[in-house]
Amino acid sequence: MKLDEEYGLDRRIGFETDDEENQAERAYQNDDNDDTDSDIVLPSRNASIDLNSPSWPQTYRKSMDMYTSVTPPPSLSFLTGTSFKKISDSFLTSPYKRSHPTLPDSSFNKPLITATSLDNEEVPPSTLPSKLSTSSYSSLSFNELPSPQQCSYAQSVLNAINVLCGIGLLTTPYALKEGGWSSLLLLFVMGIICCYTGILLKQCLDSSPELKTYPDIGQAAFGVTGRILIAIILYMDLYSTCVEFLIMMSDNLSALFPDTHMDFAGFHLDSHQIFAITATLIIIPTVWLQDLSLLSYVSAGGIVTSVLLVLCLLWSGVIDKIGFHPSGTALNLAGLPVTVGLFGFCFGSHSVFPNIYSSMKQPSKFPSVLIISFVASVLIYAGVAICGFLMFGDSTESQYTLNMPKKFVASKIAAWTTVLCPFTKYALTITPVAFSIEELLPLAQQRSYSVSIIIRTVLVISTLVVALSVPYFESVTALIGSLLVMLVSIILPAACYLTILHGRLSKMQVAVCIFIVIAGVLCAIVGTYSAIASIADKMG
Repeated sequence: MKLDEEYGLDRRIGFETDDEENQAERAYQNDDNDDTDSDIVLPSRNASIDLNSPSWPQTYRKSMDMYTSVTPPPSLSFLTGTSFKKISDSFLTSPYKRSHPTLPDSSFNKPLITATSLDNEEVPPSTLPSKLSTSSYSSLSFNELPSPQQCSYAQSVLNAINVLCGIGLLTTPYALKEGGWSSLLLLFVMGIICCYTGILLKQCLDSSPELKTYPDIGQAAFGVTGRILIAIILYMDLYSTCVEFLIMMSDNLSALFPDTHMDFAGFHLDSHQIFAITATLIIIPTVWLQDLSLLSYVSAGGIVTSVLLVLCLLWSGVIDKIGFHPSGTALNLAGLPVTVGLFGFCFGSHSVFPNIYSSMKQPSKFPSVLIISFVASVLIYAGVAICGFLMFGDSTESQYTLNMPKKFVASKIAAWTTVLCPFTKYALTITPVAFSIEELLPLAQQRSYSVSIIIRTVLVISTLVVALSVPYFESVTALIGSLLVMLVSIILPAACYLTILHGRLSKMQVAVCIFIVIAGVLCAIVGTYSAIASIADKMG
């Protein structure tokens, strides 16, 4: 490759990208340019990397694409029998197969960010065909994963809102109670910062057409070490979310059936433990599915779920005459660290933003997609926080559905919605973690469906053990928000942006990013300490 002399060797980054589609694209390029391109690999400015195989994880993008579709895949039709046969056949009957053809070594020698791409402030996404040949695409082929589709502007907005409006919605009244009315300002500030850092991720992706995922960005900024660390953080976030699902389901089922208990083999199980175990037993078969397209379609109704929960809350306050009663303090400094973690948890969707960006028909409109989705999400969060706190005051629980009187129909609808929604999301959330572990196995075990079942079953059971050991929804949520979300949504985007685009940023841009990193680190330290102390107190 010919380098532009004005940038020199330090602007050349030569290491492998992360997902199989990118590898196939580079192989496609090499087939056309073998006569003109040499195989020279120059060292990264971060580290000298010389790997013979692509870096872990390779399955991240394909597994995360399941979160970025508000429409069913073209192959899924509810009006034909074939779709149901496809789903039924995928359940413990289809062999778990992956093919691993070897891509040309030269495909891994091309730099992730070239000097040419660094010439331009904005580099458009790759213009290679989005649908590659079967041989190129089969590097890591998973039957579970729908093919990525190009999304319209409206679909992209819905996708972004869908991933932003999650289970954090239930905790906002409690967060407001802990921090006081002035903490609402913190919600808006965090929304603005997270929206800005989402745009920073887009700028990082634009620095090279080869960048497609968050781990790609981490590798471009900090080498393979950065890629692996970011991937681990992202997978920890997904895993901990699954733990939250189990705690949330057991809490709400316990509220619906509070007198449930069991004595078995000398052990006494209360309602929380019984329902956590029951939910796990029901969830386990869903993670065995080979085709998750139906779950992906159903879970895309997260916006509908959020709207339904909001309507149930308003119905209880107005129609069921619970009423709105002003209470609370202006600012509670003692509870502010908890509020930071809970509000932070609401904006932990940055791991999916690169997928949404890559799937857009018009990627240049991604900043406006983020702005619209963040404005909508912040308004929803603030509205629920205010209404819930006015309704339940100082008795507000960690999930406002636990406060709603169960004698009302709206309360039962809200509780069952909170219970059923995680059933569709759990398998989609744990699957990327399972894939990442399977990648580390020898090739023979990677092709074994029984090994895949064992890994996924063990993962689910492990989340049950954690949920039973630390069944404190608000504390676990605050810990995730303070530690993992602060890293993924605030600290790392700004740090990667500074590293990848250094030398081309204004002093103001550098100052803003440094401020964001410092503020994120301080919030992470204070919030994490507070959450861990709270868990320790409750367990002690």
